[in-house]
Amino acid sequence: MENQVGNAVGETPEIVATEATGSEYGQITINPNVFAIIAHETAKEVPGVVELSGSLADDLAGIIGKKAKDKGIRVEEEQDLLTINLTVVLEFGVNIPEICLQLQGAVKKTVEQLTGKQVYAVNVAVQGIRNLGEKKTEE
Repeated sequence: MENQVGNAVGETPEIVATEATGSEYGQITINPNVFAIIAHETAKEVPGVVELSGSLADDLAGIIGKKAKDKGIRVEEEQDLLTINLTVVLEFGVNIPEICLQLQGAVKKTVEQLTGKQVYAVNVAVQGIRNLGEKKTEE
């Protein structure tokens, strides 16, 4: 994929915004971070998803001021098709494949409805499971 958005150390500050043409009033652009924020907010609403979990690179990016809204989310765009990669922690005891299917469907539907962009794939990587009462431990 050509354009990748999300937390990453060494990311270039230049952001290429997605352009949607066809407006009679002018040009519409959507910053790629918007897709990540939509995916984050949607994922929080799926029962069984405890959190989106980033990598060490995400943690380091957090130190330099990256927002938590795109932690654990990567968005790639190629030929006007979006691929959204999510890294999640799920609640202990849930049916993992079922929750992942719900998450994929919800993110795809919401991103397409809110932006008009076509989502090619929503890839989900389950990084861990946790009891809801259990606090996140630092590794």
